[in-house]
Amino acid sequence: MSSITIACIGSGNMGNALMKGAAASIGGGNIGFSDADKAKARAAAKNLKAVVYASNIEAVQKADYIFLAVKPQVLGAVLEEIAPEIQRRITAAKSSGKTPALVSMAAGWSIAKVQAMAGAHTPVIRIMPNTPALIGQGMIALAASAEVPANKIAELEKILSTAGEVDRIEEKYLDAVTGLSGSGSAFVYLFIEALADGGVRAGLPRDKALRYAAQTVLGSAAMVKETGKHPGELKDMVTSPAGTTIAGVAALEKGAFRGTVMDAVEAAWRRAGEMG
Repeated sequence: MSSITIACIGSGNMGNALMKGAAASIGGGNIGFSDADKAKARAAAKNLKAVVYASNIEAVQKADYIFLAVKPQVLGAVLEEIAPEIQRRITAAKSSGKTPALVSMAAGWSIAKVQAMAGAHTPVIRIMPNTPALIGQGMIALAASAEVPANKIAELEKILSTAGEVDRIEEKYLDAVTGLSGSGSAFVYLFIEALADGGVRAGLPRDKALRYAAQTVLGSAAMVKETGKHPGELKDMVTSPAGTTIAGVAALEKGAFRGTVMDAVEAAWRRAGEMG
């Protein structure tokens, strides 16, 4: 069994998704939840055979990695509460070498802002995951402060890899990541729903239309990743002269499909910056 311990402050969808992946790596017994809603924390812990901490302070006392899985508007209050205990542990770690790291997933909260509240030299890792992490298919971007040792970053990357693809990135890009992959899964769900609605409009039964739409998006995404070809090239492979596909592409272009999607990502990116 792994000796790594993780505390997750907050037990919502994203915290659950990442802890599910982490449990596959280090075992549920090495994971604990803390939440103002004790019933939610108990439910999350039960699913993973994890533990429930009595308080956020206990969570900080017990863990090597402290995941901050709370809403951005709540994070300030949580950091204010746990900052003294974080600093106590950092001071104690000077002799033990076991410095804990905060792992924040709050949109718009920079590493500098987290450190301003938790303590100037607190090791902070900032991540931006998305909900497909629930099924091990997430996209998780990661940036770390200078206080986090390289081996600790690598260790966390390995743990998170069970929840999806992990990519280390400069922090300055994380708001853009929030707009693209953090919010983007919702845009894709909307597209799948629209594809299915189109199939129903054309006469398909609802269950068949949804199945075909979801598999079409899944397979198309796999083609982009596995072939390495530009999406435009793959689109051209499907688009025959005067055929059905070019008629549909023309309808999308008439509706400013690409520009609208770009605007959606930009709007989410701008909102992420406003939340900081």
